[in-house]
Amino acid sequence: MRKFRLAALLLVLVLVLAACAGAGTGGEEAAVGELRKGTGPAGETRWDFGGCLGTAEDAIVDLGCREITIAIENAYLPFNYVDLETGQPGGWDYDAWKEICTRLHCTPIFVEAAWEGMIQAVADGQFDAAADGITITEDRAEIVDFSIGYINIEQRLLVRKGEDRFSSMEEFVANEDLILGTQTGTTNYETATKYLPEDRIQAFEQFPFAVQALLSGDVDAVIIDEVAGQGYVGENAEQLELVGPSLSSDQLGFIFPKGSDLVEPVNEALRSMMEDGTLEELNVKYFGPSFTITYDDIGPGAYGDEE
Repeated sequence: MRKFRLAALLLVLVLVLAACAGAGTGGEEAAVGELRKGTGPAGETRWDFGGCLGTAEDAIVDLGCREITIAIENAYLPFNYVDLETGQPGGWDYDAWKEICTRLHCTPIFVEAAWEGMIQAVADGQFDAAADGITITEDRAEIVDFSIGYINIEQRLLVRKGEDRFSSMEEFVANEDLILGTQTGTTNYETATKYLPEDRIQAFEQFPFAVQALLSGDVDAVIIDEVAGQGYVGENAEQLELVGPSLSSDQLGFIFPKGSDLVEPVNEALRSMMEDGTLEELNVKYFGPSFTITYDDIGPGAYGDEE
């Protein structure tokens, strides 16, 4: 009888310890460094690497395993996505923040959020940071703090294959019958308004919808970041192509609430990644020809069906 009670007690203890180990953000147990899925207090989808990354001894700045919530769309190649086949997220943002927190001894927690309202949500302190390929602009810098730029992005025109009515933005503007598609709340939309009146711009809540409108002939071109545009061309090589020179050259950066004490440590991590070649390796991995994941391969993100 005593043996039975002792065994039962040990079993309860094991179950309690197991529950504690898996508690965190409500995620599945995983070894540190492996992505796991969880649910936040408001029911939002979260992903983390199973715990704190790096060590205090090796840290450039020791953040003491501090948890950092990072807003992410999970629907913007090649920065972030969810693989339909495996259900696992990936992309430049995940690898970059894994490396940043390894160098800063912190715990990155990626929170799925809609692009529309993401910048304001960070400004309001709902997240510690946001990734998602955010262009550094003066207007945005009035409400959030930016990291240093980590990559330059060119804006281009995406058109149907064999388009012969125009080959540049100037020719597009000259033909008043043409309609330009883009995504709301982006610098691509801002660039579009510099060239065209709003009645010649059709804005969509996600780029996949703008590209679908292009393929179906509802718009005549889509203004888009070149990197994202190349992803669509790769997916629809016989139907789409990029034309004309760059319309704008911008830098991307992470954003933080105004006055955040994370800005300088993250900048130090990014500088060290630039100096030792890590950032270049990431850029080659995700922006080079070896990256073959397309929008057909990924999930729509937490808000993809709504946007």
